[in-house]
Amino acid sequence: MAICYDFGADGGKVTIQSEADNQSKGLSIFERYLSVWVVLCIVAGMVLGKAAPGVATFLDGLAITVKGAPVVSIPIGICLFFMMYPIMVKIDFAEVLKAGRSVRPVGLTLLVNWVIKPFTMYAISLFFLGTVFLGLIGPEAVDQVKMPLGLDLAVGATYGDGQVVLIDGVKMLEVPLWRSYLAGCILLGIAPCTAMVLVWGYLAKGNDGHTLVMVAINSLAMLVLYGPLGGFLLGVGRLPVPWQALLLSIGVYVALPLAAGYLSRKSIIAVKGRQWFEQKFLHILTPITIVALLVTLVLLFSFKGEVILSNPLTIVWIAVPLLIQTTLIFGLGYGLSKVLKLSYQDAAPSAMIGASNHFEVAIATSTMLFGLSSGAALATVVGVLIEVPVMLMLVRVCLRTGGWFERH
Repeated sequence: MAICYDFGADGGKVTIQSEADNQSKGLSIFERYLSVWVVLCIVAGMVLGKAAPGVATFLDGLAITVKGAPVVSIPIGICLFFMMYPIMVKIDFAEVLKAGRSVRPVGLTLLVNWVIKPFTMYAISLFFLGTVFLGLIGPEAVDQVKMPLGLDLAVGATYGDGQVVLIDGVKMLEVPLWRSYLAGCILLGIAPCTAMVLVWGYLAKGNDGHTLVMVAINSLAMLVLYGPLGGFLLGVGRLPVPWQALLLSIGVYVALPLAAGYLSRKSIIAVKGRQWFEQKFLHILTPITIVALLVTLVLLFSFKGEVILSNPLTIVWIAVPLLIQTTLIFGLGYGLSKVLKLSYQDAAPSAMIGASNHFEVAIATSTMLFGLSSGAALATVVGVLIEVPVMLMLVRVCLRTGGWFERH
């Protein structure tokens, strides 16, 4: 039995249909066992990275770089395109314009993502990494990170909680290791998801048009707020605004599939008609999003699996505050959606866009600012590790609680 939530003419009640009644039979199979496929793909990725490190290294090296830091992975960019395109092509832009006029969900996502989330991430991570797990991480453990941009201090000079040291002839800033992990968590906390949330909203049967509006608003907000908020919360000097990284990431992960979806939808309907588009073309696309998601996981964990396997306990220390932050922000967004009397189709993506993180931008920024081998970069990789299973769990929560919300 596959559960399907139908907010239709039944007055908003949740109905349960058999899988045979589901027109998207291929997708329902993926949905039913998606957690299993995710685990298998994570394991497959790690095995691939271990058994054929040359292949993983080659694929990981195929990237568009900014200032020496990989910003957009070409293989992952291709996978994300095929993950996003089937969602984008289904969007009726008349619904997008209608969703954009809804003040309550727009105000909610801005409040949660930019007024609340960055500070709860900072507080939760500081508490666990700087207090609860400090003895396990090691109070004396240090990390060597890149010197802040434009800073030129003598060896031995102090800067914040760090000290300038010389490593292989290069000046580095030596900081407490737990603070480096904290920096990575902060970079995750100030980067609301602008790509994968379209997948989570789609799986939760939310309003795709509303989700796209939220993605657009948060993408614009990131361009303005990401740098200042990061610099304020990091407290280790001014954080340079990664304009090129942000623009490239948003362009590749969101704008490109959006443009392709809009243009192909318009041309196909003009040539073949809406009925053929909805009954034939969309049916073919149905499984592609999930397949692309699984391939993306194999690639990600073939690239980063060695780092994770070599730091198993560290992964736990970092994952705990990230997990708590994710569930807290989701619960807050979902609860406020209920208070604001949003429909389920708007409430689900509104809660998920805050819970989910734009880990691609966070990884790129941490690498650019602190270095590929830094604790900050490792923390952002842990964000990838917990993102998919936790968000799939929250998708299930949404689907099971859809009846709590009124039909609008």
